[in-house]
Amino acid sequence: MSGTNAARSPQAADVPAQRVGTGAGCGRGTGAAAGDPNRWTVLVVLCASLLLVALDATVLHVAVPAVAADLRPGPQQLLWIVDVYPLVCASLLILFGTLGDRVGRRRVLLFGYALFALASGVAAYAHTPVLLIAARALLGVGGAMIMPATLSILRQVFPDRRERAVAVGVWSAVAAVGAAVGPLFGGLLLEHFWWGSVFLINIPLMAAGLLAGRLLLPESTSRGEGPWDVLGAVMAAAGLIGVIYGVKAAGAGEGLSVRAVLALAAGAVLLARFVRRQRRRPYPLVDIAAIARPAFGTAVGCIVLTVLALVGLALIAAQYLQLVLGLSPLETGLRLLPLSLAAVAAGLTGARLLRLLGPRRMVASGFALTTFAVLCLTTSGQEDRPAFLACCFVLLGFGLEATLFACYESMLSHSSADRAGGAAAVGETAYQLGAGIGIALLGSVMNAAYAPRVRDVAGVPSDARGDASHSLGEAYGVAAHLGDPASGVLLHAARVSFVHGMHMTLLVSAGLLLLGALAALRLPRTMECADPDRDEAADGPGDHDGPGGAGATAAAPGRAADVPTGRADGVRTGRGGASLVPTGGGRP
Repeated sequence: MSGTNAARSPQAADVPAQRVGTGAGCGRGTGAAAGDPNRWTVLVVLCASLLLVALDATVLHVAVPAVAADLRPGPQQLLWIVDVYPLVCASLLILFGTLGDRVGRRRVLLFGYALFALASGVAAYAHTPVLLIAARALLGVGGAMIMPATLSILRQVFPDRRERAVAVGVWSAVAAVGAAVGPLFGGLLLEHFWWGSVFLINIPLMAAGLLAGRLLLPESTSRGEGPWDVLGAVMAAAGLIGVIYGVKAAGAGEGLSVRAVLALAAGAVLLARFVRRQRRRPYPLVDIAAIARPAFGTAVGCIVLTVLALVGLALIAAQYLQLVLGLSPLETGLRLLPLSLAAVAAGLTGARLLRLLGPRRMVASGFALTTFAVLCLTTSGQEDRPAFLACCFVLLGFGLEATLFACYESMLSHSSADRAGGAAAVGETAYQLGAGIGIALLGSVMNAAYAPRVRDVAGVPSDARGDASHSLGEAYGVAAHLGDPASGVLLHAARVSFVHGMHMTLLVSAGLLLLGALAALRLPRTMECADPDRDEAADGPGDHDGPGGAGATAAAPGRAADVPTGRADGVRTGRGGASLVPTGGGRP
């Protein structure tokens, strides 16, 4: 495979390898990559990729009522339409993230572009709920190829921590832009076209991404020591599917059914065996010891808690604005805009805030701010208060993005460049795992609070009450076939029940956010000037899981023992791009 240089580049023994950052990792880099202006062009291309993936994750929120009216999915099918994307994406991130480390991160990214465009076309013209679910699952596969590749390439081309903090801030701000544009763009399209049009925008933009990525993005791989653990990657994917599916089954009203328990148990067993396998293998997919470190592991845990608490609220908020307050899809997108704009501001100022506050205080403060915003939202009801909602959304967006930014930056800075794909995959798996479980968990809380009150309303036929208890959207459909006064009674009861369920969901979210604030106390107090690559090389192979650990560079075949340690990965340009790292006559 191209780029797997340390294990089979004998010419590297007589060529001094180039470092790609400073020894401390905080000042200006001394290597070529740290001063190469092409790194900012690479950041633009990566951010464009992320924009589309983030847009696709939120654009469907405002289209859910239109999808439900057109395709008539059942309650579980509607949940799968929304949730299958993060489920599949989270399950495959480790597989594709570590595969990118071996075969090339750009290569996997470009395949992801192509698959994402194909799946978007299928989703746009899906005529049944099952076909739409399948298309969304295929979108998840494409997203799993794209997301870890963007972060791992970013980790490669920004070895200097301060520059990397700025790049991560821009990266996260673009994700927030995608979240902002998603509902707004979706609402605009739904004003004039059918719901499938929200997917069509992906096709021309992904085609442009394929061309730009081919010309501008650098190719990079890890040292490639040892075989790629295919069985381990499959075990991780199957285990994550089992866990998330079990939670979804329980959240869809099945409770602790046999199917839910079996899925949870099978997933937990597979994940436990995956961890055990990685600890024992000389060339693990995921460095379990690195995840166990306080800075890395706590950052990953905080990402899960943040997303778990809040991702389901975006879907609930869209339904609240449309079905309770009676806003149009376009108006809903505009109302949610302050949340995403505040998140953009947090991403752009994140590097400065991180240097000022440090990871611990920044993450804890972000959790506290989002908790306050969530508790304020519990006072909302059936009356429309635009200014109040806008203020709550601003606090929510800024606190959420500040937390996620500090977590991602801490996670990347405490992982080696050689394992960038695996580290990025762990972080993105945490995000998507939190998204999948969050929608199921908060949806379960919402249903538990909403359904009983609708089923007990007087003056409405029992079968109508039963159908309306599935969701507020279904209650509107049932009410349309009832005469007065039963129709009005049912709609009023459904709206009141939905607001009650939303309040219960917000309280659960606040509890999860407070738990995250406590967990943040394990993060470093200051923005440490750590260089994981240098530290791991200094530790030596005896201090890691095996020869495949990041500290094994000194003993790598083809490299003399007294040659200075260089880049842990091979970085090559895309066609038409300038070299990011000078090879000195051979690959670094």
